[in-house]
Parts: sequence; structure tokens; C-alpha cells
Amino acid sequence: MNNNTTNESLGNVHGSVTTENKTGWRKLMAFLGPAYLVSVGYMDPGNWATDIAGGSAFGYKLIWVLFVSNMIALLLQSLAARLGIVRGLDLAQASKNAYPRFVNFWLYILAQIAIVACDLAEIIGMAIGLKLLFHLPLIWGVSLTITDTVLMLYLMNKGMRKLEGFIISMIFIVGLSFLVEMFIVKPDVIEVAKGFIPGNLFKGDKISQQMLYIAIGIIGATVMPHNLYLHSSLVQTRQITRTEEGFKAAIKFNLFDTVIALNLAFFVNAAILILAASAFFRNGYFEVAEIQDAFKLLEHIFGAIAPTLFAIALIASGQSSTITGTLAGQIIMEGHINLRIEPWLRRLLTRVLAIVPAVFTILYYGEEGLGKLLILSQVVLSLQLGFAVIPLIHFTSDRKRMGKFAINFQTRALAWASAVLIVALNAKLVYEQIGDWVNGTSSPVWIYAIVVPIVIGIGVLLIYVFIRPLLFKHYDRPAFVPHGIANAITELDAITYSHIAVTIDFSKNDTECLRHAIMQGGKKAGYTLIHVVETAGARYYGGEVMDNETQIDFDNLDKYVCTLKNLGYSAQGQIGYGNPASAIAEIVKDENVDFIVMGSHGHKALKDLIFGTTVNSVRHMVNVPVLVVKPQSN
Repeated sequence: MNNNTTNESLGNVHGSVTTENKTGWRKLMAFLGPAYLVSVGYMDPGNWATDIAGGSAFGYKLIWVLFVSNMIALLLQSLAARLGIVRGLDLAQASKNAYPRFVNFWLYILAQIAIVACDLAEIIGMAIGLKLLFHLPLIWGVSLTITDTVLMLYLMNKGMRKLEGFIISMIFIVGLSFLVEMFIVKPDVIEVAKGFIPGNLFKGDKISQQMLYIAIGIIGATVMPHNLYLHSSLVQTRQITRTEEGFKAAIKFNLFDTVIALNLAFFVNAAILILAASAFFRNGYFEVAEIQDAFKLLEHIFGAIAPTLFAIALIASGQSSTITGTLAGQIIMEGHINLRIEPWLRRLLTRVLAIVPAVFTILYYGEEGLGKLLILSQVVLSLQLGFAVIPLIHFTSDRKRMGKFAINFQTRALAWASAVLIVALNAKLVYEQIGDWVNGTSSPVWIYAIVVPIVIGIGVLLIYVFIRPLLFKHYDRPAFVPHGIANAITELDAITYSHIAVTIDFSKNDTECLRHAIMQGGKKAGYTLIHVVETAGARYYGGEVMDNETQIDFDNLDKYVCTLKNLGYSAQGQIGYGNPASAIAEIVKDENVDFIVMGSHGHKALKDLIFGTTVNSVRHMVNVPVLVVKPQSN
């Protein structure tokens, strides 16, 4: 089993929740949490739209699609958790090692489109909820959703357990609201039971085609691709003993977490579909695709309590889903393309990209177009699923990398059957949709010139993603963490100082920083070398994370420390986590440092805005001199 892979996922919270020295239910409770964050994606406004559309159009007939989707989700999420636990990698990082850079770039683009589609659903849901409760125009509600970035960043800074607590409270509100509504609408229990019997989606008539479209939307809304990336990272927030017994325990308890959380999500989704079937289909309202129409009909049929609960639950689901979507976006960006930017900017970019189509739809198609846009966003999620599911199955089947924890034949067969089902349904939908476009226009040239080549290109990429791990079964490209590998240090000149801290980023600037530090303190001074793990995981999970990047950072830092000691200097290494400035300031205070040497990246104003400035922040946080070493230009 090879764990020499890539950087730590969500580094500042990696391994921040301890599970050691706990037994019984206390140990189970320590592991509970990651799947609840994942399950939020199974209860977002996009699910509402597909469930309401399915329930109002076909009654209880699509409950079986929800059930099958949930079973597939349970299987795939357990594989994602297994990958994160055993290899210490999230799905994006594993893909970065297994596929060429060019392929990873397009995998990132497709995953980013899926995240924007998901965020689009949250925007629309939040805006509709605000309108229903406070009569706020949708265009203003959509615009106001950009402010939830503040809440998200606040919760992230409070730590992983606080974030999980907020999410679980939102889930509780959603679940309680629908539990009450189930008593109000009084569904037909026998018809609900019949809804678990599978039906035929491939008859070819117009009704079956519409049912297939909504069914694929349900699958996309349930088995969300970004949740696979998210779950493989979130399980790394738990500290485990990296032994065979430690892996077994972590896999077992995370399976409990996944089963409980996703089954709760299934009951909420089933409740929404049953609510739509009982309230609308049974009363002759067969095409309620709009969430706001559902609100009005609930008010008309059942009075004021049901629609109010409906709107409150809608806002809660949208707000919680926004947070998990942002986490997934950072994991995907760091994993696939090694790009790490400030969380607030990452959040803002995603939200802006999602707001644009929502505003465009309201302005040009009116508020009634938002329901169709919601369902379309979930179909887009389903279309991206293959690019996450196929690599996940390959990675968890690899006995060389996973050792004894590679999935067995039965699990592998079920996983591949799920992948084939998803890809086949998507292929059929795309084929029929292109056919409708060709038949519905007198000049289909643009379809053949633009749409068809794009579809063919995506199909070729999917085939490559499937075939490459088979052709290069045990081949992983060299892993590169965002900050690079430690450089060798030669003999250094020295002058005197007392206790000097030197910030290290494993770049070519390190040698110059160390040289200037030695010039200040000579061999009489003590030196503390500080490196900060600043991945998304470190920002959210806390200071005890021990994923691959952290282990690599320890090793790299130890090389520097050993080199200095061999040269006759007194040196030690310190690893910080999360926000670089805060972590450096804390170490400086704890170690009683009286002089700091820091390297400057020499960023221009725009890069400082994107990547953040550490030197200026540290200057304002410490009461000791700071020497800034700017790299020499070539």
C-alpha cells in the first residue's frame, strides 16, 4: 500500500477531531459528522424541484427512483470515505496523481460546472424562500444570496464541530418541517408502498421521456458528484491510527455515519415527493414544477401552517448546502489543478458564476423560468457524475494502493453496474435532447457545428478516464504539493542574534531567508523554522491533521532542521495550521522568539488580493522585529 501521494486535503482542519482513547458510543459519536455535511447536498432546493415535479406529474411512481438513487449514493459515498481513510487522499488529489495535467484541467472544469449548477440551485431556493416568507422580489433575493459568504466564513473560522453543528441543526429544521407536513397531507400509505415497485422509463413515448428526464434529475440531485470529492476529504478530519486495525475501525464507524445520514436524507426527499403526490397529483395539479406554485397550493389546500414550514425548510436547506458546496469547490480546485486561493474569493467567484444565469433567467424568461432552471441544474449534475464515479471505482479497486482495503468483487460489480446505469441514462437523455433540438429547428447547423463536437469531446474524455487506469494499472504521476519540495542547503555564513524564527515555504527563497537569519544570530542563537499547512482542510479541521501533505511537510522541514544541526546550529521545526499569519504569530509567542525572518513572494497587487498577504498581517500581530527577505529578480 503506497501512501506517498499528495498534499493534505483541507489542511487546517485535517485530523482535528480526535477519536483515540474513546470506546463504544463515544467513539461512534467522534466519527459522526462528515456524512451529515455530505447529506445536505441530498436535501438542497434542487432536490425539492425534481421531487415536486416528479410527485405532481407521476404521483408516487418515482419513489423507487429515489430509493435506488439513495442505494447508489450509499455505495459510492462509502467508497469515497474508504479512499480518504486508507490513502489519505481526496478524490481530486487521487485523480491528479493518476491522470495527465491536461485531463485534470478538464476534469476540474467539469467538476466546477457541477458546483456552479449546485450553487445555482441554492441561490434559487434561497431567493424563493425569502419571497415566500417576506414577499421580497426574486431579483432582490438572488442578489442578497451573495451575502451568505460572511456567514459561511464565520462558521468555518469557528472550527469543524461548530460547522457540523450548524448543518445538523439545519437538517433538523428541514426534517421536522416535513414530518409535520406529512401529518397534514395524510398520504395514501398503500400507494406509497406501490411506488417502490420499479417502472419502465424506456418505452419511448412522450410520458416516458418526461419521466426519464425527471428521473435523471432525481439521480443527479441525489448522487451529487461534488459530494464524492467532499466526503473523501471530510473523513480525514478524524484522527486515526494509521494501522490495519485503525483503518478497519475508521471504515466501520464512517459507514455507520454514512448509512444514518443518507437514509435520513432519503426520508426527507421521499417526504417531499410524497407531499407533492398527496397534495397536488391527488388533487388534479399534475404539472407543479415551480416551488412557489407548490407553496401557493399548500396554502390553498391546507391553510397557513404547511406553506410557512415549507418556506422555512427551503431557506434552511439552501443555506446549509451553500457551505458544503464551497468546501467541495476548494477541494476540487486544490486537488485537480494545485491552485489555492483565499476562501472568501473562492466562494465569491462560485456565487457570481451561479448568480448570472439566475438573473438572466428572471430578466428574460420571468420568475416562472426558475423552476425549469432548477431541474436543468440537477440534470447537469447527473451528466458530470461519470467523471467522478469511474475514477473513484478504479482507485478503490487498486490492490497495490489500497492493500487489504481494496473493495471486493461483489462491491466492485455493484459499483460498476451503478456507473453503467448512470452513464447509460445520461447518454440516452443527451441523444434524445439533441434529436429534439435538430427536429425542432429549421437550421440545425449550429447544433452540428457546436453541440455535437462538444458532446463527442466529453464522450472521448469519459472513455479515456475509464481506460487509462486499466492500461497503466499501477502508474501514478509524481505528486506535487502546492509549495514544492525542499531544496538542499549549503554552508551558510553567520552573525549573532538570540532566538530567531524563520518562515519556510519550501521554495527557492528558503535558502536566502536562512542565510539572512544566520547572519543575525550565528551559532549562538537558536532557530525555529516555521512552516504553515494552509490547505482548505487545515483551515477547517484544526491543528492535528496528519494527511499526506502534513506528513510531507514534516519530512521536508526535518531535512532543513537536520541540515542546520549538521552545520552546527541549534534548530527546531514547528508546523502551523490554517491561516498563515495567525499560525506564525502564535508560534512566535509560544516559543518566545525575538526576531523573525520572512520571505516575500514579491506579488503584485492583484496577486496579493487573490492569494492573501502574510507579511503585513504578521507585522501587526507580533511585537518583535520582522526582517522581510525579497527574492532577487533574474
